Amino acid sequence: MAFEFVLNGRPARVDVPADMPLLWVIRQVLNLPGTKFGCGMALCGVCTVHIDGVAARSCITEVSSVAGKKITTIEGLSSDGSHPVQVAWQEIDVPQCGYCQAGQIMSAAALLATSPRPTDAQIHEAMDGNLCRCGTYLRIREAIRRAAALSMKGAKSATATGAATQPKGKVQEKP
Repeated sequence: MAFEFVLNGRPARVDVPADMPLLWVIRQVLNLPGTKFGCGMALCGVCTVHIDGVAARSCITEVSSVAGKKITTIEGLSSDGSHPVQVAWQEIDVPQCGYCQAGQIMSAAALLATSPRPTDAQIHEAMDGNLCRCGTYLRIREAIRRAAALSMKGAKSATATGAATQPKGKVQEKP
């Protein structure tokens, strides 16, 4: 069956079974390897993408449910790594092995889109479903605070020039 959606700002059309997980469509059909497979049960957050600006676990999202929607993967967050979360991740040197980082970054970006100045409790709640086997949680939290500061600095510049703000988003719950 054919499904159409927008992937990283470009129209996409795939002819796959309706119940195929979005993760496999992204990785195997559309050849975007940045979104990783972790648990297959939405428990680890490694496969996080944005669906219409909301962080969602692509391993449990059937492709049929995203028809007509906008999907953003780690490859589409910014073309040059200039998104404030990506910049902060590099500045703080967050990754150790790096496997979970795409999901961590996507969840953090969704948090900052809805809460530009998150509290520690908001950071904890938003990132709670993202596991890091290397234990870089303290650096992740520090990078989120740094990204918020970078975003606020960018927002002040954008407001001065009349630029648009980021879309809103939050983590999708398991069905």
